[in-house]
Amino acid sequence: MLDAQTIATIHSSVPAIAKMGPALTGCFYHKLLNDHPELKNVFNMNNQRSGDQREALFNAICAYATHLEDLPALLPAVEKIAQKHASLNIRPEQYDLVGATLLDTIKEQLNPGDEVLAAWGKAYALLAQVFIQREEAIYQASEQKTGGWRGLRDFRIRRITPESSVITSLELVPNDGQPVAGFLPGQYLTLSLRLTENGFMQHRQYSLTHAPDGKGYRIAVKREAHGTVSGWLHDCARVGDIVQCSAPAGDVVLQTEPATPVTLISAGVGQTPMLAMLAVLAQQQHPAAVTWLHAAENGAQHAFAQEVATLGATLSHFCSHVWYRQPASDDAGQYDAGGVMDLACVSAELSQPDREFWLCGPLPFMQFVARQLLDAGVTTDRIHYEVFGPHKVL
Repeated sequence: MLDAQTIATIHSSVPAIAKMGPALTGCFYHKLLNDHPELKNVFNMNNQRSGDQREALFNAICAYATHLEDLPALLPAVEKIAQKHASLNIRPEQYDLVGATLLDTIKEQLNPGDEVLAAWGKAYALLAQVFIQREEAIYQASEQKTGGWRGLRDFRIRRITPESSVITSLELVPNDGQPVAGFLPGQYLTLSLRLTENGFMQHRQYSLTHAPDGKGYRIAVKREAHGTVSGWLHDCARVGDIVQCSAPAGDVVLQTEPATPVTLISAGVGQTPMLAMLAVLAQQQHPAAVTWLHAAENGAQHAFAQEVATLGATLSHFCSHVWYRQPASDDAGQYDAGGVMDLACVSAELSQPDREFWLCGPLPFMQFVARQLLDAGVTTDRIHYEVFGPHKVL
C-alpha cells in the first residue's frame, strides 16, 4: 500500500496532468515507441494513429490517481486490462520500460519536481506489480488446462467460410495435432501475424463463435475498410496457412444460473461472442427464456441467421427479433423490423428483475441500446458488454 504522503503528493499533481489531457500520453507513446521500437510488436498501431490509445491511457492514469485510497474500485478495469495483456503475452520487463518512459514524460512535460516524480514512481511500481501477478496467474491457468499453452502456438487454417458479404469464418486447428484448451463463452482468441518480412507483429482479438470442443477454434472476421489484418484474412489467407495464437482470454463471459432469463443483443459482427453464448446455452438446454436481438445493415450483411435459428430451435423458450437498418428489396421475410433497434418490442422482458443482458457491437450501437435499457429500469449490474478497443459503454 502507498503511504499517506505519497497519495497526497500524487493528488496534488492531478490538476496539472488533467490540464494537459491526452497530449501527455501522446508524448509518452511517441517517446516509448521511438526509444523502444520493438514494442511496436505489441501495440495496435491503428489505435495509435486514431488517438484512441492515448486517450484511454490518459483516462486510466487519472482514474488510478483519484482512486489510490480505494483501489478495489479499480479491480474490474484491472481484470479487463490484465486479460488483454495476457492475450498479448506481455512480460514483466516491459513494465519497467513503460514506467521509466512515463516518468521521463511527466518530467519533460510538467517538470513537477523530485518529490512528485518519486511518488508517481512508487504508485506505478505498485500498479505494475498488481498486473504482473494477475497476468502470471492467467498464464499459469492457461497452460495448466488440458490442451493449454503459454505464449504463441501454431494453428493451421482448416476451413474458410464466407458468412455474409463482409464477414468470414475461419476454423483453426493446432498444427501439433494435440487438443486445445476450453474457454468460456464470450472469450476471444488473439491472432498474431507478421504480414511482411520486415514488418512488426500484428495482434488482433476475435471472439470465439462456438461451444468448446477441445479440437479447435472458430472465429469470424469482418472486413474493415483499412484493416491490415482483416484484409489479409479475407483476401490472402488460404486453407493450410499457419497462424499463431495466444490462449483464449477475456473477462466478459456468460455466467448465469439455469433459472435466469438471458437476452443476447448484438449488431453486425458483434454477434460473434453471442454465438458462443447461444451455443453453450443450447448445449446446456437452458430452461429459462433466451432472447436473441440482432441488428444488421441488410440481408447481404446478415451472417449466421440459419445457425442462430438451428440453435434456438433446441431451446424450449427461445425467441428472436432482427432489425435491418436499410433492408434491400429482396430481404422480405428475413427480418422483423426496419430501422434501428427499438427495444419497445420486448418491453415486458425489460421489466423482469432477474433477466441478464449481454451486448456487443459498434460503440454507438451499444451506447444507444444501453441507454434504452437504463431508461427501462434495467440496473447496470445486469448489463454486460464486450467492446474491442479503448472505449466505454456505460
